[in-house]
Amino acid sequence: MKIYQQTLSLRERKRGFHIITAEIENVLPEIKSMKAGICQVFIQHTSASLTINENADPTVRVDFEMFFNKTVRENDPNYEHDYEGSDDMPAHLKAALLGSSVTIPIRNGRLALGTWQGIYLCEHRNYGGQRRLIVTAWGE
Repeated sequence: MKIYQQTLSLRERKRGFHIITAEIENVLPEIKSMKAGICQVFIQHTSASLTINENADPTVRVDFEMFFNKTVRENDPNYEHDYEGSDDMPAHLKAALLGSSVTIPIRNGRLALGTWQGIYLCEHRNYGGQRRLIVTAWGE
């Protein structure tokens, strides 16, 4: 079994849900040599998250943002952690709901995502800055 790992720095993106599948595939070209394996993507931040969902219709990503903004509201007077801005604590809560990693099977040299699946960076801050991912693949 072989193990490959790379750090991926993503450029700053606006708040919302962004497909980053191609960037992940590009950072670990060794995946192309694997017949079977696993790829894990981990984000090293607490105010952004990762998920896998629809990659074709961009309105899905718009609706994700709308849902999370309605579900986890900003400016709640009960938040104690508010010194980094009104989007800070809600960003932490959204990241906790979605999670900090995704795991994808590797099959015949490709990420075995479904036809309509893509990997999302979920940016929950208005100005989150660059985001750092650790991408690890193992298999044969």
